[in-house]
This record gives sequence, structure tokens and C-alpha cells, in this order.
Amino acid sequence: MADRPVTKTRKDWQGDITALCADGHSWSPRAKADAIYDIENGLHTYYVPWTSGRTEIRVVPGPNGKYLRTDRDNTTRNNLDELPDC
Repeated sequence: MADRPVTKTRKDWQGDITALCADGHSWSPRAKADAIYDIENGLHTYYVPWTSGRTEIRVVPGPNGKYLRTDRDNTTRNNLDELPDC
């Protein structure tokens, strides 16, 4: 299993996350469905790195299927929606 840092995201026209990205990594971009599979099957973890730590990316159920998200905390800088586009 590898820990994969996520520094950018790809979004569709509605702003939904469609891929996770990190410049210079061979796995990037990783499609949302593939990242969900990786997380649920314990193949890889994905996280948003910070100088003081990291924020884990989780799979959560939604009204239109599973999606990726970070937990709420006191900053928006680690929200997947707020990361730069890839």
C-alpha cells in the first residue's frame, strides 16, 4: 500500500471531483472511481499534505453514489473543491 499525496483535483462542469492529481507522480491523475476502489480495498491511501500534517481523503455515500471528501476542520485549504485544477 502506498500513501498518495493529492495537491490538485479535476472537476466536471458542476464542480464534482472526477480525478485526484499530484504533479510528478506516476499514478496521477487517478480517476475518481479508481481512487474509490483503491481506498475501499486498502490498496492505497490518499491525503492532502500540509506542513503541519495531512488530511485524509475518505469515501462517503451520497445521493448519486459514492464520492471523495476530506473531513471538515477549521480551514478550507484542504477541501478537495478548493485545490487547484489538474
